[in-house]
Amino acid sequence: MTMDYEYRGLLASTWDVWRDDTANWSDRHLFLEVIRRYGEPALDVGCATGRLILDFLEQGIDCDGVDVSPEMLAITRAKAAARGLRPNLYQQRMEALDLPRAYRTILVPSSTFQLITDANAAQEAMRRFSNHLLPGGVLVMPFFLPWQPGQPLETDWLLVFERVRASDGLTVRRWSYERYEPELQLWHSKDRFEVVREGEVIDVENHERSPAGRWYSQAQAAALFEQADFVNIRVTSEFSDAPATEGEALFCVWGEKRL
Repeated sequence: MTMDYEYRGLLASTWDVWRDDTANWSDRHLFLEVIRRYGEPALDVGCATGRLILDFLEQGIDCDGVDVSPEMLAITRAKAAARGLRPNLYQQRMEALDLPRAYRTILVPSSTFQLITDANAAQEAMRRFSNHLLPGGVLVMPFFLPWQPGQPLETDWLLVFERVRASDGLTVRRWSYERYEPELQLWHSKDRFEVVREGEVIDVENHERSPAGRWYSQAQAAALFEQADFVNIRVTSEFSDAPATEGEALFCVWGEKRL
């Protein structure tokens, strides 16, 4: 399958280098509770390198994964094979989702939905999610606000991580820059990766996404669910079951498919 995708090269291969201790991330605990409450099968949308789906499969949860990046999916498959797992993985865009079965629970972790920058594509993705839910099933998506009024409209170049890569002992650095367009609720990003051997930079890789993502207020995010005919819509604080308060920079939206 041929399609454009952003998570390639060092952006994909170093994903686990800096996200290497995720067992106690709060979203994991929330999503496990969501699956317990609403049931299986579950779908992990934007499964990346398998952080959640492999964890869930090891716990006996019936869970599939989808991602647009073939490089991310290849990493997931390799990790799964090493752990004796055989996940169902699909390379598809959210707005083109077309899978062979329906789900009781659909999760879109890591604010992945916000990578859709076109409003029409976002609405189509919501329709596709609904089409892949069983009646009474739930869609849960976290959202974050990368910029709020009063903050600068761009960042400096910031060091995201500097880690030793286990595969070859070389040091990898990632630097990131972001620019914000509040009137459009879009952000733009640049990333620079450096591979270092004995203090010398031996490889550089640059990534630019423009726009990189779209942000939503709580009301706007809830409206996406309403427009897609979800019911029992709730907005919760961060990765909890508590109602979100106005202005929170991280929140989840829940919506159920009509019975």
